[in-house]
Amino acid sequence: MAAAADMSKSISKKKSKSKLNGSSSSEKSRDETTSSPTKDDSSTETSSSRDASTSSSATPAAPTTTAIESSTVASVSTPSTSERLPFSTYDLSSQTQKALEEMGFKTMTPIQAKSIPLLLAGKDVLGAARTGSGKTLAFLVPAIELLHRLKFKPMNGTGIIIISPTRELALQIFGVAKDLMVHHSQTFGIIMGGANRRAEADKLVKGVNLLVATPGRLLDHLQNTKGFVYRNLKALIIDEADRILEIGFEEEMKRIISILPNEDRQSMLFSATQTTKVQDLARISLRPGPVHVDVDKEEATSTVTTLSQGYVVCPSDRRFLLLFTFLKKNLKKKVIVFFSSCNSVKYHAELLNYIDVPVLDLHGKQKQQKRTNTFFEFNNAESGILLCTDVAARGLDIPRVDWIVQFDPPDDPRDYIHRVGRTARAGKVGKSLLFLLESELGFLRYLKEAKVPLNEFSFPADKIANVQSQLEKLLQKNYFLHKSAKDGFRAYLQAYASYSLKKIFDVNQLDLAKVGKAFGFAVPPRVNLNLAPGKGTSNATAKKRRREEGSDQEQFEELQPEMSEQEEEGEEVSRKDVRRENKHRRIEALGRKKVEKEMYKKGKERKKLEAGV
Repeated sequence: MAAAADMSKSISKKKSKSKLNGSSSSEKSRDETTSSPTKDDSSTETSSSRDASTSSSATPAAPTTTAIESSTVASVSTPSTSERLPFSTYDLSSQTQKALEEMGFKTMTPIQAKSIPLLLAGKDVLGAARTGSGKTLAFLVPAIELLHRLKFKPMNGTGIIIISPTRELALQIFGVAKDLMVHHSQTFGIIMGGANRRAEADKLVKGVNLLVATPGRLLDHLQNTKGFVYRNLKALIIDEADRILEIGFEEEMKRIISILPNEDRQSMLFSATQTTKVQDLARISLRPGPVHVDVDKEEATSTVTTLSQGYVVCPSDRRFLLLFTFLKKNLKKKVIVFFSSCNSVKYHAELLNYIDVPVLDLHGKQKQQKRTNTFFEFNNAESGILLCTDVAARGLDIPRVDWIVQFDPPDDPRDYIHRVGRTARAGKVGKSLLFLLESELGFLRYLKEAKVPLNEFSFPADKIANVQSQLEKLLQKNYFLHKSAKDGFRAYLQAYASYSLKKIFDVNQLDLAKVGKAFGFAVPPRVNLNLAPGKGTSNATAKKRRREEGSDQEQFEELQPEMSEQEEEGEEVSRKDVRRENKHRRIEALGRKKVEKEMYKKGKERKKLEAGV
């Protein structure tokens, strides 16, 4: 088969190497993109992503096989905008109207048409809308109009605070706000974990009228930055509230709300799902009697009508072969592939780049600069493949995505909805594919109850590239790839064990030999999963995994020693990461001077050993 020959040829070209060359192969095959933002000046570097966000969507490719094509033959029509109200319906400032026209927005989506007039009238709003519904403009337009009417100036401090669960979503909101405020005189900025805190503090002291923030960094500045003027706060916006709570920021949010002034403060809370915790957060953040806006209740499905969705039943040992075949045939398309763990993303990215299937990877264990660069590179690309965890599943508006592939199924129908929401946005068309084992077919019932329509896709066996033997030989010869595969294998099983739907996703029912095959092992490796029985342990593991993927706080204190080699590629960089993490822990226990002396002695001993060899 062509695909198998391609991989065999690719592997045979490569000599035994001491370091993977995944990132370089990816860079050579990818279009040039704009320069990425720096840590020190993140508040001025988002124009490239916004320009890409407002460009037209490319037409998705035909499905990869004839069998898939027949199952998706039903046409999907783009909803007409003739019935939508124009933004000019409301008395918006000329500056905002001009910016909207320049951004290409003429008419309002349902969530915008329902929310904007209420917010302009000063009401508190509790909004629920599916992903891709346009809720970012629904809260930004009234917020900017409020600052304009009150004639805010830098000396007045912060008048609007927008809280976002992740750094990437915060950057995106900031980018849209920057475009909307291009003709306004008010100032705007962003604060988030991983960025330069001192530079952020300097800007806050000078005066940031509209502030986009992640929860952890916002609380830090509220408590520790002298000269941060927020006493004139007029509006608080909480976006993706359910996601904020899911990744463990409940206590931080309560403390933030208790610190911020609430007198004459308008509040807006947007959430895709209305859980008990979201309702509790609404009670403490919104004024009594908020207006509920829910545009999803009127729809027959939980996903947009322009999205064609399907699933494929694939045994564990054929999963990677099917994914490899699919990606080889869609190299000219824009594809996002979701995985359940950071280590699995890292391994598959290294493997695919090594065998000349160029991919980017995005996950919560990467350093902030790496995440930001990857996000902007994929955002601006016309085509490409992004492997990621759920860190990219919420709210991000990446343009022209043709396919969403859920290689590892989500734990909850709500997560499925948010994942597929990365395509078919703003009336564009898109396709999604969900990988399922036969034992996982019960998940379809939950999706049906959540009003998610799926068709079954089929891949003829003779169309799937049979590269298993080449894959196993590659792992046997390449120590570093073998180690990465072992970490990915362990992480996949740990993530599977943390699923809450135990009757469907039962780690004890997995055929480990077949799972090992999918990771390139002829015989599955022995790994210590540290899985303790009991529901509480699983839930705690799941919560920790979600926080690692979405948190904007530093992560190394929470990671296990064997899980700390995820920041860079190559053995030497990985060793440095491990030593750095262990050094931080010893400093806390023994003191800096003693640890530095210890490290100096060990370094001298290591050099002597190397010289002796």
